[in-house]
Amino acid sequence: MDIYASDEEKAEAIKQWWRENGRSVFIGVILGIASIFGVRYWMNYQQVQTQQAAMIYQQAIVSVSNQDSEAAQASTEKLMQDNKNSAYAVFAALQMAQKASEAGEYEKAKDYLRWVITNAELSSHQALAKLRLAKVEFDRGQLEQALEQVTSNDVEAFDSLFAELEGDIKSAQGETQQAQTAYQNALKGLNSGEPRHTLIEMKLDDVAVAHES
Repeated sequence: MDIYASDEEKAEAIKQWWRENGRSVFIGVILGIASIFGVRYWMNYQQVQTQQAAMIYQQAIVSVSNQDSEAAQASTEKLMQDNKNSAYAVFAALQMAQKASEAGEYEKAKDYLRWVITNAELSSHQALAKLRLAKVEFDRGQLEQALEQVTSNDVEAFDSLFAELEGDIKSAQGETQQAQTAYQNALKGLNSGEPRHTLIEMKLDDVAVAHES
């Protein structure tokens, strides 16, 4: 049943409703439009940032291939400064850390790796940087610092790699029993046919002999 007796009453009711609610409806529409455009702007901005980061990363790769270390470093540092939340910055920093380590610039390598640990959004990237940092420190004879990185892993996929390196560190420290335990942990989850499985078993045999002697 129609609650309004005439079209005039309907019209008057609509006018009254608009007087009472029109302002809030208008504001709601404006906010809705602004929100849509805001989301689109942000998405476009993010896309542009990603494209720019990809271009700079490509420049870094080309510079490394051309053995132009200064240009590679400049591109990488630009990514680290302007696009630090992008995966491209992480990849570039990891690449530069490797090149620095190969060139014997260990402190520079460690700086790049520490940056990844601090700024990478993915825990897997952080874990990879920790592992590489621990290896650099181990190779430099900085065993306690290396052990600190090894024992801070919280990414299960890297457990075996960290455990193997922990075994190497403990073996170098002469702690053969702890080295054995670490190598045994490293073997967990590895198939017997994997090359790493064979290598770790050899290390385990070596520390077992050292422990008995």
